[in-house]
Amino acid sequence: MTILLLALLAAADWPQFRGPNGSGIADDKDLPVQVGKRNLVWKTPLPPGHSSPVIAGQHIFVTAHEGRALLTIALDRATGRELWRKQAPRPRAEGMAPGNSPASPTPVTDGASVWVFFGDFGVLSYNAADGAERWRAPLGPFNNANGHGSSPVLVDDKVILICDQDTDSFLLALDKNTGQVRWKTARPEVTRGYATPVIYQPPGGPKELIVPGAYQVIAYRADTGEKLWWVEGMAWQLKSVAAIGDGIIYVSGWEIGGDFERSVRTQNFEEALAAHDTNRDGRIGPGEAPAGGIREMFPAYDLNGDRTLDAREWNFLSLQRGALNNVVAIRHGGRGDLTATNVLWRYRKSLPNTPSPLLYRDVLYLVKDGGIVTALDPKTGRVHKQARLPGAAERYWASPVAGDGKVYLLSDAGKLMVLRAGKDWDVIGASDLEEECYATPAIVDGRLYVRTRVALYCFAKRD
Repeated sequence: MTILLLALLAAADWPQFRGPNGSGIADDKDLPVQVGKRNLVWKTPLPPGHSSPVIAGQHIFVTAHEGRALLTIALDRATGRELWRKQAPRPRAEGMAPGNSPASPTPVTDGASVWVFFGDFGVLSYNAADGAERWRAPLGPFNNANGHGSSPVLVDDKVILICDQDTDSFLLALDKNTGQVRWKTARPEVTRGYATPVIYQPPGGPKELIVPGAYQVIAYRADTGEKLWWVEGMAWQLKSVAAIGDGIIYVSGWEIGGDFERSVRTQNFEEALAAHDTNRDGRIGPGEAPAGGIREMFPAYDLNGDRTLDAREWNFLSLQRGALNNVVAIRHGGRGDLTATNVLWRYRKSLPNTPSPLLYRDVLYLVKDGGIVTALDPKTGRVHKQARLPGAAERYWASPVAGDGKVYLLSDAGKLMVLRAGKDWDVIGASDLEEECYATPAIVDGRLYVRTRVALYCFAKRD
């Protein structure tokens, strides 16, 4: 009986950001179409934080911040009652974008333990039952002007974390039981990013980590961190979690300046030195930088903050100015640079900023700021339907999730829109929580869990 119960709980968990393997999909039935007082199961006040709830066994975990305190909080799954909270060390307070939070990364859990990441400290692991600290792994400081958003994931006996930044980006694997480094792989090809990896298990091959990053999507062996293959032509500052189906990997990337019709060419470094390096020191200083965008944006291109641009920084400047926003479909198979051979299609219109794509019932869904929803054919990239959500034209930080033939979209103003899934989707439910929302909802046991700036809500369908 105990084994059966554990198996049932494992099948009904939402253990990481966007649920099982980051897919955003639950197998639940009878999910609510509207949310409000009538179908509220419980509500628990919480300190602010952008992390999403994760659920396993009888526990729900979130992170939060209160003053300078960085918190991990455990709630009872059935009642929402707070079971314990623990405070992480905070040796620093790194800079971040106004829309970010020091508690943005989402925890990951296996039911017995929980692992959390704070950019201002590193990774900690707690016992799920009582919050006893198991281990800590300090990391950083980091060179990421917008703060962190990447969430840890579990792969077998390892905790995997993307640590992308403007200098010295890396992918890290820690032993889930001890916190010791199992492997660490440098990512010199990328600068700052906020994506979370997903796992792909190819037939007959080792597990792969699909890691979106600035300008590239890269796959690594999950057991060793070895770089296996990559696809170029992505936007800057990727935030997407990849969607996977039928051996095809879908990654979305959007950033300001990437909506040009074609890539913009910038002088290479040797050309720039010949034209602009007046003091002949082999670098480009603020007064030497050409006008028309580079001089005006000089601090953003000066990745190491030394008030000059070297060859590495100029290369990334060129990549950033020429990067194009797109959703890409990649056929799995092969090693090395697969850009020319394995890209099935790219789509470049009405792309999300932060929300990840959702692949559900053979439709790929995108939600863009302003409430624009696009349904794509995942095989061809052709648009099935594109329309604006009525009355929900806000910004969208939360990623779409789905279950029971429904797609859930949550705006930053607290508008929860429910779509009937399909190529010709339509709106079947609209609710307003009237509170700021940045976290992605969770779906477990026929219940919908929604975190706002001030509380976690649990909703269920009422006949």
